[in-house]
Amino acid sequence: MSGAEVFDATPCALGEGPLWHPGLGQLFWFDILAGRLFTRDGEATRHWDFEGTVSAAGWVDDKTLLLASDSALLRFDLGTGASEVVAPLEPDIPGNRPNDGRADPWGGFWIGTMDRDGTAPTGAIYRYYRGEVRRLYAPITIPNAICFSPDGGHGFFSDTLSGQVQRVRLDPANGWPAAEPEVFLDLRAERLNPDGAVMDAGGVFWNAQWGASRVAAYDADGRFLRAVAVPARQSSCPAFGGPDLTTLFVTSARQGLSPEVLEAGPLNGQTFAAEGVARGHAEHRVIL
Repeated sequence: MSGAEVFDATPCALGEGPLWHPGLGQLFWFDILAGRLFTRDGEATRHWDFEGTVSAAGWVDDKTLLLASDSALLRFDLGTGASEVVAPLEPDIPGNRPNDGRADPWGGFWIGTMDRDGTAPTGAIYRYYRGEVRRLYAPITIPNAICFSPDGGHGFFSDTLSGQVQRVRLDPANGWPAAEPEVFLDLRAERLNPDGAVMDAGGVFWNAQWGASRVAAYDADGRFLRAVAVPARQSSCPAFGGPDLTTLFVTSARQGLSPEVLEAGPLNGQTFAAEGVARGHAEHRVIL
């Protein structure tokens, strides 16, 4: 099992949502519990602080991101740091927060919500598309693994506590689900916890597995291919990036780890990169 090395040493309580911006050539990621968005600009790490939770992003243009926050999807200006509401997101459920999310090939944006403690099934998976936020799947406890096949034929998602990853056929005209979800991966027998995921250009599904210190690759039939070792216990979400999209970036978390574990594993919560793993595809643009 090949391994990843430290890309950014900033320790995150709950690192999540890595996004390689294809126009800027930069990685963005979040510390959900700190309400903070990070990027690397050359060798320097930069961050923005938010009053509430932020967890996932899509790129709109070279100056703008769409961010998922506690009660809304936000248009965020990277130059000024200003935010404005694009669409509400569960403003009537203050006990929830956003989690995993990703743009789809039609310019939409899928985002999952969850109970802040990750114990109650109060969350859901939504899609923002052409000004509308529509609930797709509920109830969800911990939404993760949102990604899309390179041909746009299928979307993927998981409720981590289920130990399964679902696959759903998408309408080629507009990207809305066109069938009922079916089980793509069943990881219960291995006691693996599916977290964030991304697909490469060849249709291989790369899944960060919480508590397993790895990102595992599966073919289109759900067969295990190989894994990239991550030097942190709680690998949380992968993304492909770099100049040729062959670097696998991975966030991780310190949340829930004992002082003894953190002392023995000081890399927990940092963000990692593995070079030459596979070739990804550029993240899709969100159309507002």
